[in-house]
Amino acid sequence: MDAAPADRDRKGPLAGLTVVELAGLGPVPLAGLMLAEMGARVVRIERPTNDRAFLRLPPQYDLDRHGREILTVDLKRPEGAELVLRLIERADALIEGFRPGVMERLGLGPEIACARNPGLIYGRLTGYGQTGPLAPRAGHDLTYLAYSGALHAIGHKDSRPVPPLNLVADYGGGTMMLISGLLAALFERSRSGTGQVIDASMVEGASMLAAPYFGFMAAGIWRERRGDNLLDSGTPFYDTYETADSRHIAVACLEPHFFAEFARLLPLDARFVAAQYDRNVWDDMRAAIAEQVARKSRDEWTAIFEGTEACVAPVLSFSEAASHPHSQAREGHVDAGGFMRPRPAPRFSRTTTEPSCAPSGGACDAGSILARFGISEAEAAALAKDGIVGK
Repeated sequence: MDAAPADRDRKGPLAGLTVVELAGLGPVPLAGLMLAEMGARVVRIERPTNDRAFLRLPPQYDLDRHGREILTVDLKRPEGAELVLRLIERADALIEGFRPGVMERLGLGPEIACARNPGLIYGRLTGYGQTGPLAPRAGHDLTYLAYSGALHAIGHKDSRPVPPLNLVADYGGGTMMLISGLLAALFERSRSGTGQVIDASMVEGASMLAAPYFGFMAAGIWRERRGDNLLDSGTPFYDTYETADSRHIAVACLEPHFFAEFARLLPLDARFVAAQYDRNVWDDMRAAIAEQVARKSRDEWTAIFEGTEACVAPVLSFSEAASHPHSQAREGHVDAGGFMRPRPAPRFSRTTTEPSCAPSGGACDAGSILARFGISEAEAAALAKDGIVGK
């Protein structure tokens, strides 16, 4: 779509792209944030009722809304759905995370939307996909991850599976797959001139992230028993250990030359170096490493391993990660709107990205937003008077 004058002032590789985001929680809002910070104009459609009240997030900290234009629309009224369709006519993409059938019941399903805009990229993100027996079921990251097989593999031996926050299914299998699908569809549209529907499933996305492990299993080098393999804490040289101050270090010296450096600095008995991959000595090796690590604080170990190739790192908290010298040197975390947060990623050499802040002014004014979609001031005022849009 042709960029509006204000869009031409945007920075980032997606400047000139217009995306309509149907408000939700979790992975779709993160996709909206990332697209906005890569330069896209993202208009977030919210309902009159505040479905996010339980979060109790002050606006300046609510990244689910940062960088967007916020338009409140009553989608339960036909006039509201029609208004969104008019926005879609001038958009490049739509992203939504409702259960299958919800958009259709609102009159905003892909058949209607794509008829109004044949070039539209219609991005749908659900837990289980648009079809199949689980499609209509409710769920969250942990349940999607459970169905993917990945949750079973995360945790120590003879212990419960450990929830990896909501990073794997929601954000890895959801947000990242939705964005990659959207960008692929945009590239294809540049050749065909026609949009398409993206059916992104968090279960399938998390499964795709685990695809190499299916190859490992087929090759007989991965066991399905949790905590019994190379990368799942099964090996003593790929795990975390508690330090004297009840903190932790991460040890990841997989290759023999890295492990030899680790053993020299710890120090660890030379017999373990020669038998690094001998499962028969792993229990003794793990006990020996744990005993040594427990003698010093996390920061003492950090100083010992600093500048080496032993592949040892301190386990940092979120706030510690932001203040780490490496992050500071690269400005990996930035102050945006009065709090420290990760800098937009990835980085681009020419079309630089910038962190966004809470929407204000014209970004929350229905008349200003609608004007950029060709809707007159008088019509916008009438829509507000009738309660179709918020003022």
